[in-house]
Amino acid sequence: MSDLVQRFVAGDPRALARAISLIERQSPEASEVLAALRSVTRPQPRRVGLTGAPGAGKSTLLAAMISSMRKQDRTVGVLAVDPSSPFSGGALLGDRLRMHQHTLDPGVFIRSMGARGQLGGLAPGAAEVAWAMGAHGFDEIMIETVGTGQSELDLSSLADTTVLVLNPNSGDDIQLEKAGIHEVADIYVVNKADLPGAQRLVRDLHKMLHLGTRTVWQPKVVPTVANADDGSVDKLWDAVAEHRAFLDRDPEGRKVDARKLRQAAAELVAARVHAWALTEYDRDPAYTELAARGAPHVAAERLLAQYGSSDARTR
Repeated sequence: MSDLVQRFVAGDPRALARAISLIERQSPEASEVLAALRSVTRPQPRRVGLTGAPGAGKSTLLAAMISSMRKQDRTVGVLAVDPSSPFSGGALLGDRLRMHQHTLDPGVFIRSMGARGQLGGLAPGAAEVAWAMGAHGFDEIMIETVGTGQSELDLSSLADTTVLVLNPNSGDDIQLEKAGIHEVADIYVVNKADLPGAQRLVRDLHKMLHLGTRTVWQPKVVPTVANADDGSVDKLWDAVAEHRAFLDRDPEGRKVDARKLRQAAAELVAARVHAWALTEYDRDPAYTELAARGAPHVAAERLLAQYGSSDARTR
């Protein structure tokens, strides 16, 4: 373990990959790895999270954002979460295909993870993996996940700046209101802004945000063409920088930070209790029998009571 930490601190990407693998598998060594890495005193960078429906162009936009940072000689760590099949449990993990131009760049580290059925579109261990990437010393940490309705909310607790990527085919303003996205993102990107309908979507977003209840931070709307060198991606980074400045200087921004940290800690607790409950459910057929008789709430209450015992917490 000490050798792994030494190589990690020295910037060895293989040590980071090994640490992430242990965390992702939730192996017995994962807690030991995380405890050992707590000795790393590097400050955590601000994280940028990208989400949006399939086909919005997130991966292409992410690749363009990486290129923009690399031109400034800034290193980038990327955590890309793909949905898992509910039948096979497998995931395509195809984000590297969209970001192939960066895979051999030593200043870019890309890790794909399958959600493996985790509610909210994030993978188990995603918070710890993002932290490990930050501790490794990357200048920028970027997280991408497929929009599933709930994932936008979950990502907002993991990322400092949440970017929701839309395209002109996202629907009219009524559909936007139905999606409830006006309470989620810090920045709204209208990608593929060279397509018909893009300007209307920009107007709809401005109208939606104007009618919203958020007053502390006014979300930005940024049109982009990810596959064109037209400066739109640089403007997106300008919006990210503006939001980061808000978090750093404004008292309300610091409250947002504290709220996100609290939410992230609570979600880690929930994930671990959920994993324990599934194991206990499979171990004891009595829980299955209760649920089969239409009393899953009774099974849940008994599981919680069992978890509250000292024996359950140490198992």
